[in-house]
Amino acid sequence: MSDLPGNWETPASASEPESGSSGVFDQAYNLVQTLRQEIGKVLVGQEAVVEQVLMALIARGHVLIEGVPGLGKTLLVRTLAQCFGGRFARIQFTPDLMPSDVTGHAMFNMKTQEFEIRQGPAFTNLLLADEINRAPAKTQAALLEVMQEGQITIEGNSYSVDAPFMVLATQNPIEQEGTYPLPEAELDRFMLKVLIHYPEQRDEENMLRQICNGGAEDKPAVRPLLKPAHVLSLQKIAQQITVDPAIVEYIVKIARATRDWPGVSRGAGPRASIAMLNCARAYALMNNNRYVTPDDVKAVVLPALRHRLQLAAELEIEGVSIDKVLSEICQSIAAPRR
Repeated sequence: MSDLPGNWETPASASEPESGSSGVFDQAYNLVQTLRQEIGKVLVGQEAVVEQVLMALIARGHVLIEGVPGLGKTLLVRTLAQCFGGRFARIQFTPDLMPSDVTGHAMFNMKTQEFEIRQGPAFTNLLLADEINRAPAKTQAALLEVMQEGQITIEGNSYSVDAPFMVLATQNPIEQEGTYPLPEAELDRFMLKVLIHYPEQRDEENMLRQICNGGAEDKPAVRPLLKPAHVLSLQKIAQQITVDPAIVEYIVKIARATRDWPGVSRGAGPRASIAMLNCARAYALMNNNRYVTPDDVKAVVLPALRHRLQLAAELEIEGVSIDKVLSEICQSIAAPRR
């Protein structure tokens, strides 16, 4: 772990990581807990959503956050960006947004009589694709290459984006007016689909008390805790989490079961298996475990698979949810024992 950055715990700290892998894991765990607390200052009552977004960040994945307007989807991403010392960009997706507005374009310079590349907002570390399903599929597809390969091609030339790179897309439920369904190829590139629900009554009351005490615009300040090097180190530490061969077999069984399950017209592909493995490692790190357990796998099944399955028409008519089907699949597969 010699590539760990200095100032590991916070950018303001001058301490080096403790020697030994145990100390490094402990410091990584503590950093993630501090991140949770900082984001929780602003986003009240959405602990599970915050956990899943941080899990994807550690697992080198992208996140699709779905919920009705007004639940804090954009606020969550903006707060994470405030905790992150890297570059942040936001794109408001609209029906008239063009692909070049996302990736960039070539422009002719009259002075030099040459074409020069104007990079778009996708050249960043954290990219907020706000209300991504308000734009048609042609514009949504502008993110396909950079989400998978970490590069953007403009006028036949490929340009790499800086690491770490993460797309956090928000979308309204597709039943709402003025929305377009995301292409299947793009859905599959999101590691997780996170559902954000209405807060509990107690959390909503706490939210209103904050407004009463400080005013609607007086949001708690969050500290910048992460630099790009910190994120890269967290990602490398997660890759060192031990995965038993029985856990690998368990993950594959779950993914393959979705392909033959009654009422599922399209199951999860190999990319889903990889997503479950990486997310389970990140989840283990976030819970201070040195190895992946069956419970870690179960915790990531719903967000990692719910957007990769297509139910048959008869189940949709009956109102059966994908989450219910996935829960039944997990119950049907025996978890490995120690």
